[in-house]
Amino acid sequence: MRFTVTPLKESDAGSGLSVLGRDAMDDLGITSGDYVVVRGADGGVAVTQVIANDSVEEGTIRTDDLLRLTADVDTGEEVSVEAVDLTSADSVTVSLPEGIATADHLDLSLREKLISRAVLADQIVPVTLETRPGAEDPEQTVPVRIDATEPTAAVVIRDWTRVSVAPTPAAGLPATLDAGRTSTVITFADLGGLDSELRRLRETVELPLLAPDLFSRLGAKPPNGVLLYGPPGTGKTLIGRALANETTAHVELIAASSLHSGTQTAREQVREHLDTAVENSPAIVFIDEVDRIAGDRQASGRDSASGGATLHSLLDDIESNTDVIVVGATNRPDAIDPALRRSGRFDREIEIGVPDRDERAAILRVHTREMPLAGDVDIAGLAERTHGFVGADIQHLTREAIFHTLRRNGIDPQRATTDDLDALTLTVTAADFDAALRNTEPSALREVFVEVPDVTWDDVGGLAATTDRLRETIQWPLEYPEAFKRVSLQPAKGVLLYGPPGTGKTLLAKVVANEANSNFISIKGPELLNKYVGESEKGVREVFEKARANAPTVVFFDEIDAIAAERGGSSDNGVSERVVSQLLTELDGLEELEDVVVVATTNRRDLLDEALLRPGRFDQHIHVTAPDEPARVKIFEVHTRDRPLAADVDLDTLAETTEGFVGADIEAVCREAAATAVREYVDGDVNEPADLVLTATHFETAIETVENGTDGRPGEATR
Repeated sequence: MRFTVTPLKESDAGSGLSVLGRDAMDDLGITSGDYVVVRGADGGVAVTQVIANDSVEEGTIRTDDLLRLTADVDTGEEVSVEAVDLTSADSVTVSLPEGIATADHLDLSLREKLISRAVLADQIVPVTLETRPGAEDPEQTVPVRIDATEPTAAVVIRDWTRVSVAPTPAAGLPATLDAGRTSTVITFADLGGLDSELRRLRETVELPLLAPDLFSRLGAKPPNGVLLYGPPGTGKTLIGRALANETTAHVELIAASSLHSGTQTAREQVREHLDTAVENSPAIVFIDEVDRIAGDRQASGRDSASGGATLHSLLDDIESNTDVIVVGATNRPDAIDPALRRSGRFDREIEIGVPDRDERAAILRVHTREMPLAGDVDIAGLAERTHGFVGADIQHLTREAIFHTLRRNGIDPQRATTDDLDALTLTVTAADFDAALRNTEPSALREVFVEVPDVTWDDVGGLAATTDRLRETIQWPLEYPEAFKRVSLQPAKGVLLYGPPGTGKTLLAKVVANEANSNFISIKGPELLNKYVGESEKGVREVFEKARANAPTVVFFDEIDAIAAERGGSSDNGVSERVVSQLLTELDGLEELEDVVVVATTNRRDLLDEALLRPGRFDQHIHVTAPDEPARVKIFEVHTRDRPLAADVDLDTLAETTEGFVGADIEAVCREAAATAVREYVDGDVNEPADLVLTATHFETAIETVENGTDGRPGEATR
């Protein structure tokens, strides 16, 4: 059977164990504790003991890095796994890494360290050896290569097995292994939702280094550099760390933010790293936050003797040294010197963008693979509800869910003991994730006001025709894109809701965003206006950039007449006119709005610029009128469904007596009736809260109050 390799959990690192799902073990005809042979595509082979775990994803096997080294595979690659019958070893010959002399150790009884280990010839296993008294470390864990076994098959080392150390050290092995190192080693399997980006990166970076003759045979030059760009938290830094751990090439990691901290200049420090890379070529130089040392020299006024100038010269020199490739990462690509982004320097740019739903599900599976999840946890459902979340946000979400689990189980961090924790059977439930979602913001949308609305069509009363048109215009293109593609129907780019105040225009926009499982960016018109030249237009541009990056998105402009009034009559130094021009460009410019719908509301459509109202911009104009009597009944039903009503309350009668009331007025009537009932309880007229009910008298008083505006707001009837 074939399985995809994933990294082993930290608690089992170095144990020689691998982990499979129970169904996979049943298919192999083995049980927990049996042994299997793992074979890589290039001929590498290793034997390992396997245990069962229900959290292992179907079609995967968890292994440690030493087994992957022996089988000559990387995480994410496929291996064949088959059951094996072991025989007891009569003798085993092992070799230690270079630099580890047998005389340095008092304990040379490797047999005791290897007892019960299943091995094959050429397999690498970790062994903890005691050092000479007085040494800095009393113990050190070293990788040991199995040179030969007798018999020559998969064997298990017994207490009678003769173990000898080869006089020649094993080349190519590190001298020591850090304890628990697997827990800190980032691999490509830890980067959920980045499959296509990693594939492009590896073909750009690893292929020229591992097969240098390939490009020359095809008459082409390999790339000199790659620029990774995208919002913070999407995994750019993790890619660099994974690249260092997974590739066979030498990797120099440069954190640009840590430069300048010593006596050397940034140029000297960068040059030192680059020289080291050349000496250890083939090599990869990964520069995190490259914009810090390679910013736009004209914009910043920096001297050319900065780290950026060193990068210029390095990337130009790489043409004569194709064994070094530079990878830069930044969340501010526009801040990088344009001279670095031309062909021959950073030849290729790869966007590490905000993950979509399927990619979020992959990231969630990575961060929850070791969590004891309850049966009600739906990873796909969580992915649907985390629009705008990047990898760092999802990691924070899972951590918050764990904290909520601990609090739910009454664990006091100041008093809890290990015994207390061991006595508990902790599982992370869907409720824990719900609580975590309330405390986690999507960083990709943090700069703009965003919310995930929790209102549905059931919260809208009396607007049946309007809601039907909104579903067709906004919700259907996002839910049924295949049908629109089939008939070559382009979805509407914008919808204008207009009508009297309080008729539910804002509520409708929120419902659409929620029902279509979209992000919802809410912009109040006056927020964008800024007295400084260019700032208002920049605000509009950034809103649409965020919307495109986090699609599907509903961008909601409330009171759009405040920023999109008719051009030519303003007295604000042209600020509003420039905002209108920017809106026109974003709605119908060269850059398409894919899976982005703009919804705007106004009660003064006559003030809007005519260019905004034409088809191709605000395609649909929906008039949200004051509700008629049947609609008012529906609105009363919505606002009274959770309130205790007395038998004398007739919603039809209430609707009849509220002629001219809009939805906001009816909501105010219901709220005022409830407040009147509470006053009676506080005054002692009602003995128990359970006896509170809303009577017809309460509603009559509330209607009179709203009509006269004595609740602090004018009623529709007096406007």
